[in-house]
Amino acid sequence: MDRASAAYDEDFYAWTQSQAAELRRAGAERNNAPVDWANVAEEIESMGRSQKSEIDSRLSVLLVPLLKWLCCPELRERCERGWRLTIREQRRKLLREMKDSPSLRPFIAEIFDESYQEARLRAAVEADVPDGQFPAEPPFTLDQALDPAYPAALFPPEGRA
Repeated sequence: MDRASAAYDEDFYAWTQSQAAELRRAGAERNNAPVDWANVAEEIESMGRSQKSEIDSRLSVLLVPLLKWLCCPELRERCERGWRLTIREQRRKLLREMKDSPSLRPFIAEIFDESYQEARLRAAVEADVPDGQFPAEPPFTLDQALDPAYPAALFPPEGRA
């Protein structure tokens, strides 16, 4: 194992700082400095996987209160404020992720149906109702789920921020 790989295994933070410095030096000198290319590539790929995982998680969290709003009207009065806050926060963070990485827009569309199914089961447990209370197919589109005005009854024009 070379020195750079050993540093990667021993002190990840120190390795990141060292590799960043080596990358900057290599860029400035236009040479092939002692950069731990294999691990740099692995970490960069891992960062991309983390971003996908973050989007997947946030989408599922967003869909749960949307589903409960639409399918559990008996809980609205007690839970509306919390649902509204959760929906706003998850939308804001998802939209920021997509703004920062537009190439992930197809990914969120790709996972929407699977995330919906996970959210459907979670919503049933949280609301303490049978799974069948929530439709098998999403009652809204991805664009609607991300729309700050949807559903209009939960986000009336005068209450939108």
